[in-house]
Amino acid sequence: MEDIPRDIIERAVKGEMAAFEQIYRATSDFVYRTALRILNNSADADDATQDIFMKIYDNLKNFQFRANFKTWVYRITVNTAINTYKRNLRQISRRGDYDTAIETAGHPPEVIQAAKITDSEKIISSLLDALTAEHRAVIVLREIEGLSYEDIAQSLKINLNTVRSRLKRAREALLEQSKKAVQNEL
Repeated sequence: MEDIPRDIIERAVKGEMAAFEQIYRATSDFVYRTALRILNNSADADDATQDIFMKIYDNLKNFQFRANFKTWVYRITVNTAINTYKRNLRQISRRGDYDTAIETAGHPPEVIQAAKITDSEKIISSLLDALTAEHRAVIVLREIEGLSYEDIAQSLKINLNTVRSRLKRAREALLEQSKKAVQNEL
């Protein structure tokens, strides 16, 4: 995600839609990709992306420039995606599989193409499915998005040691799941 100049953020805080559009263009690919990795469903990621940008728009007036804007967006993105994931788990018995029925629309073709799951990504996706939402979030932010431990801690508003322990547990769970997958193939 690219840096957003402070003057653009300040103009967006004052209600200038052109400035908010610049923020949207600079962050939308990251927001969608991260939501997709956490939710593993393009329709849910699309809905979460809309929710995320509504939250960003509604809460811009509260942004105090004490934290990095990127960190603030990361936090909103991950928290919204995790909440969506948890809500979907509760509703799964009442809901059919929309992965094949609904195609993602409204995003540039290169973003959709980059988000398409290849064979190796299917393996990663199935491994991520075995993680809790909290573990999935730290793995996605660290291993896929490349955030530092400090940025993850700021984004999720958790202690640095909590980031470390969640990453350790998530990696252990991934290792265990991959061992099971190999054993099942034998």
